[in-house]
Amino acid sequence: MEHINKGRKKLETKNVFIVGAKGIPAKYGGYESFVEQLTARKVSDNIHYFVACRKDLSDNKNDIFMHNNATCFNVDVPNVGPARAILYDIKAMEWSIKYIKENNIENPLIYVLACRIGPFINKYKKQLKRLGGKLYVNPDGHEWLRAKWSKPVRKYWKISEQLMVKHADLLVCDSLNIEKYIQTQYKKYNPQTTFIAYGADIKQSTLKNDSIELLDWYKKFDLEANNYYLIVGRFVPENNYETMIREFMRSNSEKDLVIVTNVEKNTFFNNLKESTEFESDKRIKFVGTVYNQNLLKKIRENAYGYLHGHSVGGTNPSLLEALASTRLNLLYNVGFNKEVAESSALYWNKETENLSSLIDSTDRLEEKEINELDELSTSRISDNYSWNKIVNDYEKLFKKVNDNG
Repeated sequence: MEHINKGRKKLETKNVFIVGAKGIPAKYGGYESFVEQLTARKVSDNIHYFVACRKDLSDNKNDIFMHNNATCFNVDVPNVGPARAILYDIKAMEWSIKYIKENNIENPLIYVLACRIGPFINKYKKQLKRLGGKLYVNPDGHEWLRAKWSKPVRKYWKISEQLMVKHADLLVCDSLNIEKYIQTQYKKYNPQTTFIAYGADIKQSTLKNDSIELLDWYKKFDLEANNYYLIVGRFVPENNYETMIREFMRSNSEKDLVIVTNVEKNTFFNNLKESTEFESDKRIKFVGTVYNQNLLKKIRENAYGYLHGHSVGGTNPSLLEALASTRLNLLYNVGFNKEVAESSALYWNKETENLSSLIDSTDRLEEKEINELDELSTSRISDNYSWNKIVNDYEKLFKKVNDNG
């Protein structure tokens, strides 16, 4: 690996090892998009990133390769079921520590995304400390609250989170609400925390309204621009699909409800179908996923309004994208969402007829009111959540830690 660092030694003394994302180039959302942006938009000459990538998901099968001037290392992980992500993080930690040791990296930093390896982290923290390194952790959201996990798994996530907080030198929270939770819940550890948000792409779609690609998609699902509400998100109970669908069905709206999600015909879907009988309402349209990001952005821009029901986690990428692209945003009234949107969105709760009434009143908004909310949400993202700002905040943080030792 000497050839990678040759000629960089004087400039790139800040070596940051990123563990926890599936890898780059990014093919997924969340952490993968974050790492893609962090490396692609790097400004500082004296920071060098090392990024763990899962070999089975990587397009580049070399053990080590370069992307965005970052050193990417493929980690081969056997398919051991749900524990695969844990094993992946452990093997990535081991690779990083071995590389640091063999190459005499000074003041290294390992940045772990999510709290999956808490029961194992003390061992690696001790090794890293002996090498003069620091451990930073992004605690993500409340993984232990997600309904998809069984009780034993939820218990593991909670314990793992606790131990990651205990041993981290710094926790980088992408939500002020998450930071407050860490400080309150784990006060006995006196956790060191800081806030740096997740980012959003504020550029508009390059597709035109008469684009064949867009018109074909509209035709396939019998849709019209500015005549549908939109939901984009993971198909899980904590995103409040049942409330949004049930309340939309109660509304008098003549618009459609377009749901962009990867629907698996599982128990949740079947229960939802049975409890809401949404198939009897022609306005409710599950359209599957849209992997073309340029098309998805145009679909967001042309939506009359966006419904957001996420109740678990920190700063949600789909919310940021909606605020940047969609004129009207109707959000579930929870701290995580209010923190991001503030006064630029409308809010609803789970009380019967609360959301349906909001949808009916939203349908009657004057163009001036819509434009005002649109301007507020767009400026909220550009001022506080642009990728350039987020990357700049991270670079300041990474350089500061090494400068201070």
